[in-house]
Amino acid sequence: MGNFVYKALTTGVKLTDILEGKPEFSTTYPKMEEKKAGEISKQIASVFGKLKKEGFEIEQLAHFSPEEIGTIEKLIIDLAQSGRELTEENKNILRKNNTAVDIAMFGRMLAANTQYNVEAAVQVSHAITVHKVAVEDDFFTAVDDLNNGEEDMGSGHLGETEFAAGLFYIYICINRDLLKENLGEDGELTKKALQAFTESALTVSPTGKQNSFASRAYASYVLAEKGKQQPRSLSVAFLKALEEKDLLASAIKELNSTHEKIESVYGKCCENKIEMNAYTGEGSLQEVLKFVAE
Repeated sequence: MGNFVYKALTTGVKLTDILEGKPEFSTTYPKMEEKKAGEISKQIASVFGKLKKEGFEIEQLAHFSPEEIGTIEKLIIDLAQSGRELTEENKNILRKNNTAVDIAMFGRMLAANTQYNVEAAVQVSHAITVHKVAVEDDFFTAVDDLNNGEEDMGSGHLGETEFAAGLFYIYICINRDLLKENLGEDGELTKKALQAFTESALTVSPTGKQNSFASRAYASYVLAEKGKQQPRSLSVAFLKALEEKDLLASAIKELNSTHEKIESVYGKCCENKIEMNAYTGEGSLQEVLKFVAE
């Protein structure tokens, strides 16, 4: 953030325009002298953590809420227009209550100002395969089309990439009450956040290596549960790797069987639930999104 603050002060361009990466900037307030801008940038950045030895950045990763960015922008405009110095009172930038959904869901830790830490409301497990996985090697070459073979007959590049294919189980736990609290008790924003996160989790694939493998998979089966009980994962269903040919049907069957056995021992583990099964064509994404928002 320090570098962006410095750029805003020395160019007179709004901080939000710089952060949004707009291609065309317009000067909205007086430009500040570089030395003074550097000192102010360091002071503002230091509110969020320990400064690096050089430059205007801090040593750790920090998340900024829209409210905090807005406060910094107003401060930049005030300092640029008035020409005054930054005061200790001006450093009151951090906000406990905000509308930053990413911070509300996944938390924030500020070692220098622990009172503004945010406890994460979302827990996401590592994805595991329901079966044994064989890691394979993809050996590839790149050929230089302009190589006429007069000097070098070889390829332009040789490489190797490891890959595997699998049917994965993943568990996500959301503390709805904490999420709402982190979002300033905004019920409507909480609903939108839950729906957006759920839809993304079920339909969006990681972007890494997509050009090489085109791994564009949607969730094949979803079991969504709500309740005040202690959350529990169903990963034990796959402690023994599945070996059936119809892995998807077998995985769904094993998951439901484990679910029933746990409830027979512990009692109901949730107050309400909904399923979506793309394998059998039962349920729908919209039903799941409505369920998580209610």
